[in-house]
Amino acid sequence: MARPRVFYGAATLAGLSLIWSGYAITDLMESGPFGLSVAVAGDIGWLTVLWAEYKRIGPRWAAPLAGWAIALGVALLLVLHGARADSAAQAIAGPFVVIVGKIVWSFALSALRDPAALTPEQEAEIHGVLRDSEYAARLHEATRRKEQREAEATIERIQQQARITAARDRADFEITLERLEMRAEIERQSPFALAMSDQPIAPIANTDHEPEQIANTPITPPITPASTPPPALAEHAATSANIDREQPSIADLAREHVANTPNNTDAVDAICARRPDADRQSVAAAVRRARRNADGMKGGYG
Repeated sequence: MARPRVFYGAATLAGLSLIWSGYAITDLMESGPFGLSVAVAGDIGWLTVLWAEYKRIGPRWAAPLAGWAIALGVALLLVLHGARADSAAQAIAGPFVVIVGKIVWSFALSALRDPAALTPEQEAEIHGVLRDSEYAARLHEATRRKEQREAEATIERIQQQARITAARDRADFEITLERLEMRAEIERQSPFALAMSDQPIAPIANTDHEPEQIANTPITPPITPASTPPPALAEHAATSANIDREQPSIADLAREHVANTPNNTDAVDAICARRPDADRQSVAAAVRRARRNADGMKGGYG
């Protein structure tokens, strides 16, 4: 957008006003550089107010009122400078330059504004909408972060409970595995223990240097005729002992039939048929125990 010609005239008047006001105020103050700082401060304030008025910053009346107040204050100082110098021309011409420059700048600011620009009320309404949208966006973000933190805390609690449950299951598994291993070891050692119990105990050799009469002394007293069992009973006991040693044990039969028979009832019937002298309930308990041990060994715990 091309600048209007009135802008260049206003800029020229502003420069002349700043030069004259700076000289007059510095001379009026009679303080050298300190007086010049007062003049520069007034000029900077006047230019700043012109920029605020152009940008329509603040209330509509604030910037024009402040600009005229600064211009009148500078004009008063210039009048005092002319009166002190006993010069009516300076007392009139100095304020005239400042006031004319302010008036010309009022027209220049009006010419610089875009006619299609929004009014301050419309801009304020747009700014309100932007503030509301920004507030809604930040509120949504804060709510999302809160929900995310709550979800993370809930997930952490669930994971901790799951770890506790897994530790308990692992401990139960280890204990159950140890029990199965001990049970399988007992089952493996049982036939060996029975076989060892059936073997006769070898006599201990006499290595001590005792007299012959002590070594030849019998350890057990002789059996009297009264304690000798009848021949029929002795023969029956010997025959029963030989039969028991020749037949396999109930546990061995249970393991054998469990391995070959899927049904416990069929296994019990087969064992009872082979060992008529065995108790059926004891045979059934041995079959169930062998079945549990066999299932445990199939699962990898044997």
